[in-house]
Amino acid sequence: MRKNIVAGNWKMNLDYEQGLSLFSEIVNMVKDEVVGDQEVVVCSPAIHLHSLHQLTNSNKVSVGAQNIYQAESGAYTGEVSAAQVRSTGAEYVILGHSERRAYFAETDEVLAEKVNLALKNSLKPIFCIGETKDQREQGEFFNVIQEQLEKGVFHLSASEFAKIVLAYEPVWAIGTGLTASPEQAQEVHAFIRKSIAKAYNSDVAEATTILYGGSCNPTNAKELFSQTDIDGGLIGGASLKSRDFLDIVKVFNT
Repeated sequence: MRKNIVAGNWKMNLDYEQGLSLFSEIVNMVKDEVVGDQEVVVCSPAIHLHSLHQLTNSNKVSVGAQNIYQAESGAYTGEVSAAQVRSTGAEYVILGHSERRAYFAETDEVLAEKVNLALKNSLKPIFCIGETKDQREQGEFFNVIQEQLEKGVFHLSASEFAKIVLAYEPVWAIGTGLTASPEQAQEVHAFIRKSIAKAYNSDVAEATTILYGGSCNPTNAKELFSQTDIDGGLIGGASLKSRDFLDIVKVFNT
């Protein structure tokens, strides 16, 4: 049975004290309000990781990074390695987010290297895939997503791939206020699961957690998460407000 996960992506927000304050609120609210077996992940800026891990006090809340560099170590000023992230106690790392692809020109080949290093250092990748507005309007989105999967993660063995969490993020719905309809999101999630089955087998496909990322909020989360192949969300703006974030997490309580 695949795991339900709600992961927050704080992006480049919150100073050190603000991050600790928000995370403390989230941990306490999860402890008091979450009754299901869903997992909560908070992906923070690197400056927070170790301190947030010290505050978890719950096997329901995990900490993740937002990126790693594609080399194990070396003269890469300003970058953070997979080993350094893992040493903080973080368990997850977001890879392939559309902002990394667009603003930092990260290619599928570079992301494959990052996936390999994450797994080598016992980090669980949340691997993001998705299409731009132009690719959606031109009907190319299935081809785009297939290529991202093939180049980014389908080189892994079945046992390695089992450690991957996928996140479908329609780029046109990130930070725009637009959201894929539940039917649009389900269509793509079902396509992703079928692609996994072809690359591996149906058992691997059915065990893979696939999250939806793209302006998910307390208002639309229930309808999105009720879709057959949507197993949770990668949450941006709403993860910066503890009440909104927990209301999304609690969709799985009902």
